[in-house]
Amino acid sequence: MLNKLTFTNQLKNLVHEPGNHTYLLAVSGGADSMVLASLFRDLALENQDPLFQFQVAHINYKLRGNDSDLDQKTVQDFCEKNHIKFHLYEVSEKDQKPDNSIQLWARELRYRFFNKIRKKEKLEFLVTAHHLNDQLETFIINLSKASGINGLSGIPSNDNDILRPFLQFSKKDIYQFAEQHTIEFREDLSNKKNDYLRNKIRNEIVPMLMETNNHFLENFRKSSLYLNQTKDFVQQQIQEIENRLTVFNQNYKILSKEKLDSESDFVKFEILKKYGFNQEEEIPKIFKAENNSSFFSKEYQLIVNRDELIFIDKSEKKAIPEEILLIEHFDFSKNQMILDLVDHIESISGINKEFEWDFDAEKLQFPLLLRKQQDGDEFYPTAFSGKKKVSKFFRDEKLSILVRQKIWILTDRENSVLGIIPFRQDRRFIATKDTKKVLTIT
Repeated sequence: MLNKLTFTNQLKNLVHEPGNHTYLLAVSGGADSMVLASLFRDLALENQDPLFQFQVAHINYKLRGNDSDLDQKTVQDFCEKNHIKFHLYEVSEKDQKPDNSIQLWARELRYRFFNKIRKKEKLEFLVTAHHLNDQLETFIINLSKASGINGLSGIPSNDNDILRPFLQFSKKDIYQFAEQHTIEFREDLSNKKNDYLRNKIRNEIVPMLMETNNHFLENFRKSSLYLNQTKDFVQQQIQEIENRLTVFNQNYKILSKEKLDSESDFVKFEILKKYGFNQEEEIPKIFKAENNSSFFSKEYQLIVNRDELIFIDKSEKKAIPEEILLIEHFDFSKNQMILDLVDHIESISGINKEFEWDFDAEKLQFPLLLRKQQDGDEFYPTAFSGKKKVSKFFRDEKLSILVRQKIWILTDRENSVLGIIPFRQDRRFIATKDTKKVLTIT
């Protein structure tokens, strides 16, 4: 049953000391969100605490003509009457409404708007009015998609600072509360149409399920709770397995490829999914991939390095310039110039070593640059006969792709490779006993 006490208890389950936080409420004008706004208003009046603050956000999608405008007016009037800060977004032509996927488009638009307001107003939590019936509909949709335990667990009650305190209450509970407290709201008649899968489930499938058992929705609520507890337990076990497989976890994470491959397909999927690799057909390719192969998700680069899987967070990778101007010209009034690279590039963990290369400055085309490897690079390395492709040199040195990404190539104005730092100098430009002008790079 929904009342002020049960609602407050649910809010306390989601956030410690609710009165000490700030909130943005997503309010559409429907019964559920208007009841949510009314309950927050009452809590604010009871608390009389300056730390407890909330504001309201509404989006007018302009999809239902005058009805959309009346929805907006209902929310706006409520906020003005109760002195609540109101944020409005009115959809216009610049939002490029698509011909299909309206629901996905609308969802992305509203959450972008909500996040913008939260950031601007420094509000901690977004609160939505999703309820138990929404949870049931989501369960059925995810059941049809074979989405696993995470999908069947439904809508999370607290996820990425989004709170959903109504998930334990039914739509009937909310309507009863609205009636008891004479809360004004608007009915979205478009929900009666079966244009979308969710509407079809809501209008046809859910009523039939309710007829099978007078306690169907309450039993579903309990089942949903058990599923969430099971999910939490499974995730804890998955984390413990991942910890056992972790070889290194500082600038990036490295897992044992061999040990992970010996785990069940379920465990492999759950661990790799955390890094954005959630396509089942992609997982076997990762374990069969050749050494130094790379895979990319939205957030991570995965590098297969012999018996290791290296996960690099792309958001934490430093912005590396494509090239660095090392020296613009040589002062030919001098017989020797010495250039130390310490101030120009970072050391490379695992292969950092001292080197000193002497060049015949008269053979070089200035300026000299540092850059990363490019396709087709080749050079004439010292201690070798003939020329060699840089890519083959890397393979022969058994350098992982992670190390290769950090290595700089020394080149001149003509893009000739003068050396691979810190491994080999190109012998064509080495200073000899007859050299008069020497450039030393160390």
